[in-house]
Amino acid sequence: MKFLIDVPIEPSALAALQATGRHTFTVIDPPGEAVRPLDPALIRDADGLFCSLPPKNFAEMTAVRWVQLASTGYSQLFGLDLPARGIRATNCRGCFDVPIAEWCVAMMVNLARDARQMIRNQEAAIWDRSAQFQREIRGLTVGLWGYGGIGRETARLARQLGLKVHVLARSGVGPRGDVYTVPGTGDPDGTLPDRVFRAGEELAFLGSLDFLIVGLPLTKATDGLIGERELRALRPTAYVLNPARGPIIRQEALLQALREKWIAGAALDTHYHYPMPPDHPLWKFPNVIFTPHISGSSLSPRFKERLWDIFSINVGRIERGEPLLNELTPAQLAGA
Repeated sequence: MKFLIDVPIEPSALAALQATGRHTFTVIDPPGEAVRPLDPALIRDADGLFCSLPPKNFAEMTAVRWVQLASTGYSQLFGLDLPARGIRATNCRGCFDVPIAEWCVAMMVNLARDARQMIRNQEAAIWDRSAQFQREIRGLTVGLWGYGGIGRETARLARQLGLKVHVLARSGVGPRGDVYTVPGTGDPDGTLPDRVFRAGEELAFLGSLDFLIVGLPLTKATDGLIGERELRALRPTAYVLNPARGPIIRQEALLQALREKWIAGAALDTHYHYPMPPDHPLWKFPNVIFTPHISGSSLSPRFKERLWDIFSINVGRIERGEPLLNELTPAQLAGA
């Protein structure tokens, strides 16, 4: 098989694949950071494509049967009609589970202890030993709306810290199946949650929480899923964390919840504009921690290693006719 690689290489992983002598690997240098056409002669007979963004002339890839994405999001595949062409697609779910779960834990501790105010006090040379800076998260309840890899690794860490774990998952919780998981992490068997809520139980789920963590992909069904009704269902002492996608939470509802104190605060790593304009009101709330989509990214130190691990495993699975890791369904590829 011929594989076209349009991502930064991991030399040891590429060398191991080449050493088998069973396939051809053509590397695009430099790799693409934007959609652009590639040489038709180069792409026409490629069986597999490893990329962040398909080339502008993807329609000319008449032999391709598999696309491995270097991203968890897959909206760049919408409109390419992959299922109708018999093309399979996989993403890099699992690469970011560890750093994003660690971000979630860090944000819970920082919100509970009001770290933002402590830092402001330090900058102003204010000595303040108030009780608000000495709270702990042990014994509190964290709710994971969505229970993919990030949710499962967050659940594992939360249980180690003594939190109760509630999960809202449309179809319940079970084993993960053919999804990439860093060894020793997550909840592959789906046994960690203290309580699982299903579709239709959203308000009961939200009312039980001290922390809500959004862990859903952005789709037509989840765009604007969390609005006034859902935010009002939270306790006024609860915090909202969003490392998923900004638009899952309706912007005006979130602003109103913060202004009117329906919730105690928020930690946001995904946003409504990139970059967020400096006059946006979310910058100003003293009870909001605002990070620029860095909870997990391609700059994470283990990202490239894990990405190439997925690709290498899937090359072997393609060869043996086995199920692929992280395979996207036709419904997902249609944006459902």
